[in-house]
Amino acid sequence: MQPGLIVLFGSGETMSSSTKTHERVAQALGERPRVAILEIPAGFEPNSDDVARKLAEGLGVRIQNHKPQMRIIAARKKGTAHSPDDPALVDPLLEANWLFLGPGSPTYAVKQLRDSRAYENLLAAHAYGATLMLASAASLSFGRFTIPVYEIYKVGEDLHWKDGLDLFGQFGVSLVVVPHWNNNDGGSELDTSRCYMGRMRFDALRAMLPADHTILGLDEHTSVVIDPGTGKAEAVGAGRVTVLRGTEHQEFQAGSSFPLSVLGNWSLPENPAAPADAMARAAAAQAAQTATLTPPDEVLLLVDARRGARQQKDWTQADRLRDEILALGWEVVDTPSGAELTPHAE
Repeated sequence: MQPGLIVLFGSGETMSSSTKTHERVAQALGERPRVAILEIPAGFEPNSDDVARKLAEGLGVRIQNHKPQMRIIAARKKGTAHSPDDPALVDPLLEANWLFLGPGSPTYAVKQLRDSRAYENLLAAHAYGATLMLASAASLSFGRFTIPVYEIYKVGEDLHWKDGLDLFGQFGVSLVVVPHWNNNDGGSELDTSRCYMGRMRFDALRAMLPADHTILGLDEHTSVVIDPGTGKAEAVGAGRVTVLRGTEHQEFQAGSSFPLSVLGNWSLPENPAAPADAMARAAAAQAAQTATLTPPDEVLLLVDARRGARQQKDWTQADRLRDEILALGWEVVDTPSGAELTPHAE
């Protein structure tokens, strides 16, 4: 068991600038993407379902060649019919190998995810190898501390931090993630870099953090792909990844990689951060998924018969056998190394 990739976006998570990142993830999975998109970061918005749907559509375009299975998890708010503690709603997260959370409010996301079954399932699925992809509000909320962006930028509250979900604490790193690092929506009149805080306010915010923190700044249309297994990270996209740690300031251009030790004393955890019961649920889901991905003998016999037909150049018979295999729920993909089978989703 090895944790999956962690992908953090500065912005543009479904735009053309994100294609390389998504292709990198799809290839690393080594199997058909089973994507679960969690609504929670935007769950306070009346159109959170539409936000999630647009994420699904945008991602689907980027990885359409991999024939992804897309599922929206409509968890939005505790104590409602869309609670992140509802097993029927959030346990399908454990069947996914690609977990995607995006825009909304970082403080709302933390409030709804903390100590929830949804968050436990996310941690457990990631521990079993699922890719965890976080963009915008989600990337902020999974750090040790999060910027209350709306509260400061829109409401005018005093500068302060909120506790985040601290995903990276299990790896020995106190990390603060800041997307929109080089944002310039404010033009020449207003500095909106550093996730709309501007340099002056952000410097004041940074001075409030504990001494052992690390800041990971992500430019617009830029991502960082973190591979816990190899201990490396890769910058992808149009801009740079900035790491601030103590007095050190390092920048990594898109296309470059760096060791995770740059972020702190990074190490793989001896035990996953997910609770034992969540890990048990993940193990059961993984076993069920493995069984689903194993073709029955009837299908394997048809594949052998089709191979023989192709060797005899009996293309009519080969096509007929392909249709029989498809009717049994499996799709044949011919590759240079031979025929491969993938489950066929209607």
